[in-house]
Amino acid sequence: MKIPMSWLNDYTDVNGITPLEYNHAMTMTGSKVEGIENPGENLLNVVTGKILEITQHPDADKLVVCQINVGDKTLQIVTGAPNVKVGQTVPVALDGALLPDGTKIKTGKLRGVESAGMLCSYEELGMSEADFPDAEYGILILDDALPAGMDIRDVFHLNENIVDFEITSNRPDCLSVIGLARETAVTFGKPFTVKAPEVKGCGGDINDYVSISVEDTEGCLRYCGKVAKNIKIGPSPQWMQKRLKACGIRAINNIVDITNYIMLEYGQPMHAFDLRDLEGSAVCVRRAKAGETLTTLDDVERILDDSMLMICDGKKPVGVAGVMGGQNSEIKDDTTTILFESATFKAPLVRKTARKLGLRTESSSRYEKGLDPENTLPAILRACELIEELGCGEIVDGIIDIYGQKEEPNVIPFDPEKINKFLGTDIDRKFMEDTLRALDFAVNEDSVIPPSFRKDVEGFADVAEEILRIYGYDKIPSTLMCGETAHSVKTPSQKLEDKVKELLCACSMNEIVTFSFTNPNYFDKLCLAADSPLRNTVTISNPLGEENSVMRTTAIHSMMETVARNINFKNDSAKLFELATIYLPTEEGKLPEERRVISLGIYGACDFFDLKGIVEALFDGVGLSSAQFRPETENPTFHPGRCASICVGKKEIGILGQIHPAVCDNYGVDKEIYVAQINLPDILTYAKNNKTYQPLPKYPAVNRDLALIVDDSVLAADIETVIKKKAKKLFAGLTLFDVYKGKQVPENKKSMAYSLKLQSMEKTLTDVEVNETVQEVLSALEKELGATLR
Repeated sequence: MKIPMSWLNDYTDVNGITPLEYNHAMTMTGSKVEGIENPGENLLNVVTGKILEITQHPDADKLVVCQINVGDKTLQIVTGAPNVKVGQTVPVALDGALLPDGTKIKTGKLRGVESAGMLCSYEELGMSEADFPDAEYGILILDDALPAGMDIRDVFHLNENIVDFEITSNRPDCLSVIGLARETAVTFGKPFTVKAPEVKGCGGDINDYVSISVEDTEGCLRYCGKVAKNIKIGPSPQWMQKRLKACGIRAINNIVDITNYIMLEYGQPMHAFDLRDLEGSAVCVRRAKAGETLTTLDDVERILDDSMLMICDGKKPVGVAGVMGGQNSEIKDDTTTILFESATFKAPLVRKTARKLGLRTESSSRYEKGLDPENTLPAILRACELIEELGCGEIVDGIIDIYGQKEEPNVIPFDPEKINKFLGTDIDRKFMEDTLRALDFAVNEDSVIPPSFRKDVEGFADVAEEILRIYGYDKIPSTLMCGETAHSVKTPSQKLEDKVKELLCACSMNEIVTFSFTNPNYFDKLCLAADSPLRNTVTISNPLGEENSVMRTTAIHSMMETVARNINFKNDSAKLFELATIYLPTEEGKLPEERRVISLGIYGACDFFDLKGIVEALFDGVGLSSAQFRPETENPTFHPGRCASICVGKKEIGILGQIHPAVCDNYGVDKEIYVAQINLPDILTYAKNNKTYQPLPKYPAVNRDLALIVDDSVLAADIETVIKKKAKKLFAGLTLFDVYKGKQVPENKKSMAYSLKLQSMEKTLTDVEVNETVQEVLSALEKELGATLR
């Protein structure tokens, strides 16, 4: 919000305060100053001048030579402006002048005739047609009453500081000159005075002109109306126009300008209706009827619904409450009688209506922050005072004031000792009381009551903050932390994640981090079936874009995107991992399951068994010894002959394998890529971290080679399970060293050669014991898997 500092002087004294001092002090007390600008700082050495004589240029038909009085001397200036005449007062840029666009003026010659400056148009002074709607083309013609030599910045009130405040949403009271003047007065310890508006009136009774009713007392907290007659529409005075312009509002006419002026001065939006356009001379505040329409002041027809609060006459809507008025009751050049409206509407209702209509205005931006119902009456009286002061109408006696349920005052305990202990300060009670009273708080012996415009002050901590921000945050003494800090301990899952990262980094892998939200098209890139449960996703209600509109249900897509990016960057090989989160929908209306998974991806000089070895090293490091790898041929994302599911018993905890060539094509890569995804919670469930000491064996081991003929469908893992089970305590190791298919092996069979290591911790094994154990193993293999010794 922009405010000229001269306006603040109406309520407090800011004379002698430099812009730098004001900026720092106001920011430190909570009213952040974005900047202070001076419109005239780039307009130097431009003064008023009176044209004494005009002669034709001797060598140019379109140029004239002017003799101009600039106060202390007469200058000769050459110009081509067609509208200059003797006796006019005009802006003169002297030698060395600086104009807003950066132009510097110097004495020179035009077609051989010396020119000691330049006559200026309003554009060259940094102004626009809106500032001078009646100005003719050429040089700007000023008021003849202005003396020669007057600084042009003083003529147009450009030589003053305009403060740009950043007002937070919890302080709607500071969206006004009065509110910021109050903050300024308290900050600098100056007196603060707001004169109560005085309205003389012209007699009559407002009830003879209009009737007002409020049907929706929940949406309209307070509604005040005043009638003004014998209205004379015209331009507002220059002082008002200059203040409005400094605040960024264009002057329109005296009535509209008054409502805008009050909005800036009091922070209270107002509206003026042409009373003759209100059918039945009535105003009713009600909800819109579904399908009703209203053409607002911006010439757009709005379709309304029954959630919107409207200002209506006897038959139709004439304004959207708190947002914008309608064209059907706007102030016109021949308006003679008006109804001033000053109301307080429910903040959420105004915000929702403005959003539905796509119409955010200065008025709605204030209402949606929550305004003070107690401010509506002073604001409308001030508007009436300005009507009388400017002589543009007469105020009919009486006021219609419909005030619903008043809020009870918020009584907050006041304990200076507790406040000091809370803040870590030593502020005396008198300073606290004086500060709170200066901020319009009611202060009693043991309690305070915030003013009605401070809804943000709700409890003890807020009162303490009010005192501290005026006292000065920079005055809080620095102290060491007191008390005891609780010792933090990582959870088992956090410890497991740390261990996983440590083990994978030891396998020469690099950690990556990717977004959890992704593109819904990734299902097709992974070749997932149309009925795949992974297609059931959590959809983001306000996504950054279509490519980030769903939460991922698998981390394989994120890994593939990262691998593809590295391949496109000409990285020949990479080993990557991520501890990712996937989001699996649960019951409708409930939060999704957020499951942590380990995602692995490698490519380059590697194959399926390299990835399997990394996974086995990971499992060994975390104590998961019961995992098995089973062939997987149904997953469309992976190569059907180079994919395995990872199981613990019958529980599938992950998958690994080579990505299907068709999927690689979808990601634009032509390399063999190997990916794994493992559920982290399952590792935590099945891993055994209890480490036990086992001494080195004292007795020698015995190795026996077994060449087994088995069906092609028999898995090595199944053979190993049977051997471990039957060898019992004597089992010391098993190595598969050959797999053979050929003429010596029957069709649909394969030969698998193992080296079985047997060892006892108690004695040296005899041949008889070894043979008995081997025979038990072979019998079990034949019985359970149909294996025979080759």
